[in-house]
Amino acid sequence: MTPRGASLDRMETLSSLEAFVRSAERGSFSAAARGLARTPAAVSKSVAKLEDSLGVRLFHRTTRKLSLTDVGQALFADASRGLGTLEQALQNASSARREPTGVFKLSLGPAFGRDYVLPVLAPYLAACPRVTPDWRYENRQVDLVAEGYDAAVGTGYELSAGLVARELARIHIIAVAAPSYLAKRPAPKTIEDLESHDIVAFRTSRTGKLRTWTMKNDKGREVVADPPARVIANDVDGLVTTTRLGHGIALAPTSQVLLDLERGSLVRVLPRWYADAGPVYAYFASQRHLPQKTRVFVDLLVAHFQKGKLAQRFRADR
Repeated sequence: MTPRGASLDRMETLSSLEAFVRSAERGSFSAAARGLARTPAAVSKSVAKLEDSLGVRLFHRTTRKLSLTDVGQALFADASRGLGTLEQALQNASSARREPTGVFKLSLGPAFGRDYVLPVLAPYLAACPRVTPDWRYENRQVDLVAEGYDAAVGTGYELSAGLVARELARIHIIAVAAPSYLAKRPAPKTIEDLESHDIVAFRTSRTGKLRTWTMKNDKGREVVADPPARVIANDVDGLVTTTRLGHGIALAPTSQVLLDLERGSLVRVLPRWYADAGPVYAYFASQRHLPQKTRVFVDLLVAHFQKGKLAQRFRADR
């Protein structure tokens, strides 16, 4: 049966239903208006529009009070339940912003994640007790949108539409060796001296070639470091471990060898020379309506890097 009165759009219908339910609950348009922060005339008009749209009378109106008609009583019973469900749904969505829930899926490199991101897990769990961290330690660039990731920590991601990056630090490449190796061989004094040393080289998985670096010094001189390899590794963690065991000199990221340098298990050689490997970022979706579970993680990670002065400690040009 088609209503005889003028039709209402969905938003106007919801507004009119809310005005009707509140008026029925409180017995007057004035009392409903106070709860809805509207004028009594606006509430009365909304209810009248709803009646016109449905082609029925919902209230008996007197100068003193409102009373529901039979049709009004039936609609009130149905609408009040539905309105309560809608309000609960909206409240749940709003509370998710204040109290994050669900799964937080993060991609991060194994070594970098272990050393510099994993310390954030404890404060993250404390801040988001209803969130389950699903952290994937993997040596690849994921598609955040297509693969359903909330965030990634790494380098070299293409900033496609809707993806933003927060820089955490800049990584440099330096030459390192174990004290046990340097006890047998004099430390190189120039880049050219690397030619006469045992070199632990890195083979990139992407190209299958040995990685070379354009090193520069504090005077601006640049030299391509491409000494012959004595040992080859295609994993950075394996490269550093091989070097730590005294098998030669390696060119390695500062982030990967920082803790070894500070513990003394590796020593920097050619201290004036380094290469720039670029920044490491936290990648996540556009910040407009950013899920709270992601915002909390990014804020904690940035704070962790700042507190630990990791950006400064990764620098090799000081």
